[in-house]
Amino acid sequence: MRTFDRFPDDERAIEGLPIRLVIALVVGVASLGVMMNMLSGVGSLAVTELDAEPSPDVVTPGNQDLEVLVVDEDGNSVADATVVVRGDSADLDETKTATTGDDGTATIAVSPELGPNQDEGELEVDIKPPSGDEYVDRRANTAILVVQD
Repeated sequence: MRTFDRFPDDERAIEGLPIRLVIALVVGVASLGVMMNMLSGVGSLAVTELDAEPSPDVVTPGNQDLEVLVVDEDGNSVADATVVVRGDSADLDETKTATTGDDGTATIAVSPELGPNQDEGELEVDIKPPSGDEYVDRRANTAILVVQD
């Protein structure tokens, strides 16, 4: 008996075929998803994280000017970024904003207050990067500590 003569009587191949096709389809779709995710992340690799360096970073309640230097990951100053200072655990009458100059510094007038029986609090600093896709601000920035004198 030849091998090909037994083939019509062998039903095992037809039983395993659907499950093999399903496995191949699932593996193929999963691989395609991983590749598409990798390709979509390529553009975000070229962005630079910004950081804020407030001076002073410890203040007392009352009227004062803060200077906030915005720098990239290499420590280079960044112009045209918007610095946003808002109250966190210390009170601020309103959110304050300023734009950095060519030297990367923004000056913001604030008047933080502490609540009754509160010895310290914080002001939150955020950065809105200049327009374009070169910069991002995803990590938390240095907070400004407000202490009772």
